[in-house]
Amino acid sequence: MEKGKYRAVILLFIVGYFFITVFNILPPKTNWVSPKPKPALPPLLTSQQSITPLPNTKHFLVSSFMDRRVEGFDIRIIGIFRRDSIHPLHCIFFCAGFYSETTSASVLLHSDHYGFPFGATDVLCRIPENCDATHVTLLTQPSPVNVSDHLWLPIRNKKTPSKENRLNFTVCISNLYGDYNNVLQFAQTLEMYKLLGVNRVVIYNTSCGPELDRLLKIYSQEGFVEMVQWPIDKYLNPSRGWRVRVHKGDLQYFGQIVTLNECIYRSMERSRYVLLNDIDEIIMPYKHDNLNVLMDSLQPLHSNVAEFLIESHIFPKKYFEPSGRFHLPQWSNVPGINILEHIYREDPDRKKFLHYKMIVQPKLVQQTSVHEVLKKYGKRYKVPWDLCRFIHVHVARRTSLKLEELNEDKRLWDFQEKLIPNVDKALERAGLLATED
Repeated sequence: MEKGKYRAVILLFIVGYFFITVFNILPPKTNWVSPKPKPALPPLLTSQQSITPLPNTKHFLVSSFMDRRVEGFDIRIIGIFRRDSIHPLHCIFFCAGFYSETTSASVLLHSDHYGFPFGATDVLCRIPENCDATHVTLLTQPSPVNVSDHLWLPIRNKKTPSKENRLNFTVCISNLYGDYNNVLQFAQTLEMYKLLGVNRVVIYNTSCGPELDRLLKIYSQEGFVEMVQWPIDKYLNPSRGWRVRVHKGDLQYFGQIVTLNECIYRSMERSRYVLLNDIDEIIMPYKHDNLNVLMDSLQPLHSNVAEFLIESHIFPKKYFEPSGRFHLPQWSNVPGINILEHIYREDPDRKKFLHYKMIVQPKLVQQTSVHEVLKKYGKRYKVPWDLCRFIHVHVARRTSLKLEELNEDKRLWDFQEKLIPNVDKALERAGLLATED
């Protein structure tokens, strides 16, 4: 009986195997293969320059910023465009691992271009859904081809700094060019701004003299100056003035308007106020100890003001304070103007164009020119000149005025006890201070 059972089991196994083999009852044999990895994207070519040519156009890109203040758009690109060569453009984004579909770009030329062929330009872009955009570039065609070969701009202002890390005042100095080497006035101005409460100075540098370059490196190392290299002369023939018929060239004043706008957006999320002025100007409160106290007094009454206009007053550099009190021996070999020696101030001719510079609240500004904001979300306020004005030691503007017709103004002397030793220390660090024999 036991043998019969074993034979029956063996017979059933043989019959079952026969049916399975002949009629292919078992599922087909498969070889498991691991899924093929998606091809890796080539490394992103991020632009390392402050001026980036846009392929197949006569335009240049400068920088890009998160900006959702205009409905329907997320990104603002600051650029330099040839005004007679505007064609449709398309935005494409790098989305933290993949390229987005393209979206149409909106090109906004700035109205202040002074007739030069190239001008400051904004390009507005919309980020597609489900794209965590980190970089952006522009295309001339809606269908991207070889986008990995393009230079991409990193998107700035994506993160808002904490209130503790936010600056109160940033000064934007538009351009250094022509081997500018006014070292002494530059050092005095920067140290004066420190005493007035400025936290950072942003400078766009095309060229400067060797002594000034040494001083700039010292201030950059300590973090007070932020240097932006601005090689505009490698791409265009920049003008040295604002009148195109007189000064010629492709772009006004080495791109002054472009850099002022770039600086506003660069500072938008990190600075409460931005001062727009030239390197030889100091915005000076006359009834307050510093800029913080001045603006704290104005802000409650003018919280919706985007631009505070400040009169610029010339102190002609040809007239000197007669006693020579501040003609200091340690500065004798330092190139540049000693602002403490110039105490005679012109009254502006208010029947003509008044030269204003500005303190702006950057989050309320869209586009600016040199002497006024072009597009803004707030109002304008002209600060009374006896409350605050620019000290501008420069060539005389009203050349017909004689010395006795000028006003004596020694406001800078109120700071001389701290200003002079601070300037000495800065010059000494740069190896520019005369040593005693």
